[in-house]
Amino acid sequence: MGDDELAEIRRQRMMQLQQQQMAEQEQAQRQQQMQAQIQSVLMQAMEPEARERLNTIRLTKPEFAAAVEQQIVALAQSGRLRQKITDDQLKQLLSQIVPQKKEFNIRRVG
Repeated sequence: MGDDELAEIRRQRMMQLQQQQMAEQEQAQRQQQMQAQIQSVLMQAMEPEARERLNTIRLTKPEFAAAVEQQIVALAQSGRLRQKITDDQLKQLLSQIVPQKKEFNIRRVG
């Protein structure tokens, strides 16, 4: 391989890396915009106490909080919310979503 070939390979690799970096930046930007839109809808659809509860849940169970957010956003966008969600209503929604824990009784025989 000559110096010209190595230079060409380096140039092509640099271009690939730059394109990849630009694609990652665009993806991150789209993700931020989507998150901002979700937060905007939640601000309009929920009372402050309910948003605070959801933020507390997000600290311990981020996937669960994201699922709840998606449900609330879907309800708001479909027009099925007549008023802002209160903290009590959020508690009811959470109790419906959370799978009920099964109790196990272990007995020793013998």
